[in-house]
Amino acid sequence: MSAEPGGYAAARLRLLTGEERSGPPRRAALAELTDAWLAGLLGEAGRGVALVAVGGYGRGELSPRSDLDLLLLHDGRDPRAVAGLADRVWYPVWDQGIALDHSVRTLEEVRRAAADDLRVQLGLLDARHVAGDAELTASLRAEQLARWRADAHRRLPELREAAQERAGRHGELRFLLEPDLKEARGGLRDTTALRAVAASWLADAPREGLEEARCALLDVRDALHLATGRPGDRLALQEQDQVAGALGLPDADALLRRVYEAARVISYAGDVTWREVGRVLRSRTMRARRPAPRAPLAEGVVEQDGEVVPARTARLERDPVLPLRTAAAAAQTGLPLARPAVRRMAAVAPPLPVPWPAEAREAFVTLLGAGEATVGVWEALDAEGLVTALLPDWERVRCRPQRNAVHRWTVDRHLVETVVRARSHVRRVGRPDLLLVAALLHDIGKGGPGDHSVTGGAIARDLAARMGFEAADTAVLATLVRHHLLLVETATRRDLDDPATVRTVAGAVGDTGTLELLHALTEADALATGPAAWSAWRAGLVADLVGRTRAVLAGEPPHGEEGGRLARPGAGAEDERLAREARRTGGPVLSLHTRAEAPVDGESGPPAPGPVGAELRIALPDRPGVLPAAAGVLALHRLTVRAADLHTAGPSGAAPDEAPVLLLSWRIAAEYGSLPGPDRLRADLVRALDGSLDVPARLAEREAAHRRAHRARRGGGAPPPRVTVAPAGSRLATVIEVRAQDAPGLLYRIGRALDGAGVTVRSARVSTLGADAVDAFYVTGPGGAPLPDAEAAGLARELERALGG
Repeated sequence: MSAEPGGYAAARLRLLTGEERSGPPRRAALAELTDAWLAGLLGEAGRGVALVAVGGYGRGELSPRSDLDLLLLHDGRDPRAVAGLADRVWYPVWDQGIALDHSVRTLEEVRRAAADDLRVQLGLLDARHVAGDAELTASLRAEQLARWRADAHRRLPELREAAQERAGRHGELRFLLEPDLKEARGGLRDTTALRAVAASWLADAPREGLEEARCALLDVRDALHLATGRPGDRLALQEQDQVAGALGLPDADALLRRVYEAARVISYAGDVTWREVGRVLRSRTMRARRPAPRAPLAEGVVEQDGEVVPARTARLERDPVLPLRTAAAAAQTGLPLARPAVRRMAAVAPPLPVPWPAEAREAFVTLLGAGEATVGVWEALDAEGLVTALLPDWERVRCRPQRNAVHRWTVDRHLVETVVRARSHVRRVGRPDLLLVAALLHDIGKGGPGDHSVTGGAIARDLAARMGFEAADTAVLATLVRHHLLLVETATRRDLDDPATVRTVAGAVGDTGTLELLHALTEADALATGPAAWSAWRAGLVADLVGRTRAVLAGEPPHGEEGGRLARPGAGAEDERLAREARRTGGPVLSLHTRAEAPVDGESGPPAPGPVGAELRIALPDRPGVLPAAAGVLALHRLTVRAADLHTAGPSGAAPDEAPVLLLSWRIAAEYGSLPGPDRLRADLVRALDGSLDVPARLAEREAAHRRAHRARRGGGAPPPRVTVAPAGSRLATVIEVRAQDAPGLLYRIGRALDGAGVTVRSARVSTLGADAVDAFYVTGPGGAPLPDAEAAGLARELERALGG
């Protein structure tokens, strides 16, 4: 290869744009091409000078935009001569626009740098000769490997601590929507650490699948570099489709699933390796002792050296229940499963008969009921294919991403986390086994066509039969999976004082035993989803719905059924006071109370930093335009509406022909700063109602800025809004459901569109989940009756058009 920059640049371009080579062959070819060019640049340097590649370049793994890690090693000769050699190499590299991490050192200087900096020593473990004095490079490699092995007892704990600190900063690669392929846990940096452990000769990482996982991440990084034309390791959302296409994958979800599967292999290998390192280091610090006896844990299961393994006398090839019995024992004791034992069980143990025997089902439930310890054991089983052998449908959710900011886990890990959360509720339900199994299966329908709840209900029925549950229990499990979203969606999106709401829930659940199981599953599911999915407010709404449904299942009529209208069974003292004052004054009356978010599920400590929350109540005589006016005023004051409820209160002792009072209850938070006072909010609301405050013009600029920011963050606009008519939502009103990207003024625009359509909003439930608003409006026509089907469908279309503009 000519040392001329043009020759190298042209050859490099041909290599990167040609389709005949990709993956490891292209990375190796790029490294060889670069070696030849750099050797030409160095020229005849003579003895005592060597150009050495370290780090990723030392491993011969050059991605299209990787930087070059180079060491110019010398024997202490004339500094000016060495500087001239360095300039002869460094400047052409910089002229090519290639990032360069470089150093010029003697062997003694290398020793000191490696002793002071762990990352320097790790890079030197991959040192590779490029040009110059090969004997000098060989001396460097031999010395650094010897020093690493001699200092392993000190360096390896330091390396593990660095890996843990890095994971804390960058998160887990296998769960992130925009992962850092290098720095996140389970990423390329961890594979480098595992190579260093192997080089120490103290322990070795599991080899099966590890090299393939590393190559998969490198392939993704190559495609990312070529797609963006710049260096980097973060797989941003807006680049995932292009990267997927370059790798021949159908879409971004397939790309993330490949990344997650690779990261899972690397993370599991790291867990096993570091556990072995800890065991070896502990044994070195203790005097020679007899081997620890094997402590029995269950039939055919023992503890050995802090791990759970089958007993020597266990007959793996004749005992299909032994893998589950071993896993249950590990989870119950909080000990890890020995990886060789898991591999042997996967290879030798016969499959469970279908339906499972009672012993297998009991061991499976015991495994699920162990709490946090379940996660590690489940991961070990999954890594060796034992989970999909037990539950074939698990493959559809394994490593499946969830493109929703509310979710913090992949589908499969979310299911296991839900099991962990459900563990704390087993004392409050009659059938803990059904709760734990339902928690594991509730999202099993994701990844298939159609509604995942409907699909999942059918799959759960088949899996329950496979596990050997009786027909009645199988039906309950299918119901729990089919309706696992019923309580939270109904409580936050429907009017609980509409008799149809509670009767619908009671009809779907069927009995109080299933209701209590569904209540516990709802909370466990939400808590396992993420912080935005559950709050004291949501918990209270769901508990209210459960109480009303339990009463109906016991034979009591639902509240409000006798009146033939949407009516509350009784207003609180605060609402009644506000309603009386609004009738007396004929104008809006407000109350504002700040509130702290209470921890849920036994969590302790102060609330997380964030906006100041408050409860705002507004009462005023019912009239057109109230909802958009109030929503517009809140938006102008930069108040985020977390949830809202709107309903009409009757005269309550006033003259029968007197106009009813509209009561609006809001949960709000200030985007920044402090909350405005109620007097200021009232004054602006009065101005909005009489038209002297131009709400549309004031909000237009904010909405435009919000949309620009959203496009900048996500690389495109938000998904279009969707407006539907809820079938059989109420006998007394038409329920219009709006799903849209939450944005300043969204509720104002919805209210304005409904007012313009000439319908009356009798009740509303507004909720925000992450970046999405899901709002339900109970509307009636001029005569106070539900809208005819065709008119309701037309209203939904008009509202969708208005919001999409």
